[in-house]
Amino acid sequence: MIAVVDYDAGNLRSVLRALDAVGVSAALVRDPETLARADRIVFPGVGAAASAMQTLRSRGLDGALREALGRGTPVLGICLGTQIVLDSSEEGEVACLGLLPGRTRRFRPADPALKVPHMGWNEVRVERPHPLLAGVEPGDEFYFVHSYYPGPAEPSDVLATTAHGERFACALGRGNLFATQFHPEKSGPLGLALLARFARWEGSC
Repeated sequence: MIAVVDYDAGNLRSVLRALDAVGVSAALVRDPETLARADRIVFPGVGAAASAMQTLRSRGLDGALREALGRGTPVLGICLGTQIVLDSSEEGEVACLGLLPGRTRRFRPADPALKVPHMGWNEVRVERPHPLLAGVEPGDEFYFVHSYYPGPAEPSDVLATTAHGERFACALGRGNLFATQFHPEKSGPLGLALLARFARWEGSC
């Protein structure tokens, strides 16, 4: 079973529809016991870091995610689900899951022509080979909508970058964790291909 973590952070139906489009069965999961039985976990989200962390903690899903990662369960973070895998976030100055070292930061572009939130299609540049990024070529674009971006502490955790006034990590991971700031479920054929690869991924680089 692929579990899609339901922590009231939005965009869940889009993720389920995208997985269904590539022939993958998935279910929304709100409790740690069911999450523990998942073969793979998608950790999506649209919303604010502080309220997301409050919901995760109140449902016991924060600990369940850490335990699943420790067992080697493949985990895919998306957007907010990527930002809060780090230690902390500037959004609400909140402590996050700490699955990877780092801090989520707000865009502060020096150029007033650069809008925040960063919204729309943008080129993704692969920095380190990874099975889930196989086939992503120079010039390929994915869909973004966000005001904050992940800042991993370890350069080796940065798998792909994009630019919005500054270059930032848009795909990061280590071991059986892979996470994207862009939305694969909204990124057309390229995004669907990434989700299909995740459904086959065994959690190694």
